[in-house]
Amino acid sequence: MNQRYANIVGWGKYVPENVLTNADLEKMVDTSDEKIVKLSGIKERRIASDDENTSSMAIAASRQALKVAGIRPKDLDLIIIATSSPDYLTPPVSSIVQDALGAKDVGAFTLVTGCTGFVYALATAQQFIATGNADRILVVGAELISRWVDWTDRQTCVLFGDGAAAVVVEATEKEAGVLSYVLGSDGSKAQELMVPGGGTVHPPTQESLDQGLHHIVMNGREVFKFATRVMGKSLRQALDKVDMTIEDIDLLIPHQANKRIIEFAMKLFKLPEEKVYVNIHKYGNTSAASIPLALVEALEEGRAKVGDTLAFVSFGAGLTWASAIVKLVEREPHKPTLWQRVRGLIQGSR
Repeated sequence: MNQRYANIVGWGKYVPENVLTNADLEKMVDTSDEKIVKLSGIKERRIASDDENTSSMAIAASRQALKVAGIRPKDLDLIIIATSSPDYLTPPVSSIVQDALGAKDVGAFTLVTGCTGFVYALATAQQFIATGNADRILVVGAELISRWVDWTDRQTCVLFGDGAAAVVVEATEKEAGVLSYVLGSDGSKAQELMVPGGGTVHPPTQESLDQGLHHIVMNGREVFKFATRVMGKSLRQALDKVDMTIEDIDLLIPHQANKRIIEFAMKLFKLPEEKVYVNIHKYGNTSAASIPLALVEALEEGRAKVGDTLAFVSFGAGLTWASAIVKLVEREPHKPTLWQRVRGLIQGSR
């Protein structure tokens, strides 16, 4: 079998209508618009309404991606949802999304690696396609972090926002999609960014709620140091795997966690502003939704287009890191696999 790649053929996003500005936060905690912008680059973020959840945002983004791709949900071979804020501990949010989309009998699973989730999920999708086990995969990054934020903690409440974005990847023999990737983890620093409560160590109790263990806690200084250390290393490794240099990259799409970290990456790689996509000022840190949200907006604005080679670099809870080199190419006529033809006949007979 010839080498198979996972080309991006569809994309979509969803962000809540509710906008929380820095001016709004000034009324909630001891901070200021000037301070927030200086330290993070964030001006506003989107916050989900009470009737929204992770699955509803993921569903909206997925429907848009499927429409762009011109693919029916039932023609998918797999759905991968990257999130650290699912609707429930179980069932997995991926199954809720799969059912709502009408992707009957399509396999679905949830991947949890924090802010690096989308790149991990995209790399996973590439493996399923490269081995011939799937032809079309929906990959979603979705987060509803506002429900885990302590709105009295000025160190964290100014940083995070909610949203979702999705891509459809399709098998091709053209050199496309994820050309290379680097995934890493350093669990010795897990305590630097975590939600202590809600798991088996501190299960939900009145005591854990009173102690605020269900809120995000972060050592911002340590996460900043970690990010600036691993971003350059992991991206260079991903470039080396395909004998590329940063000059071969048309657009860098970094995790939108902090404008100062993004500026560090720009300086490290000597990149001009036009070769780096930034939308943190609008959405804040949306964790696993961060890179796909930026990717979708870059595509919508023409900052990324067919023929371009993109670089993704991310870091987050775990602590984890992930980089990928992704090429966008023209779509080729799709030929259904034997399994897809058989499944179509089975579904048609029901």
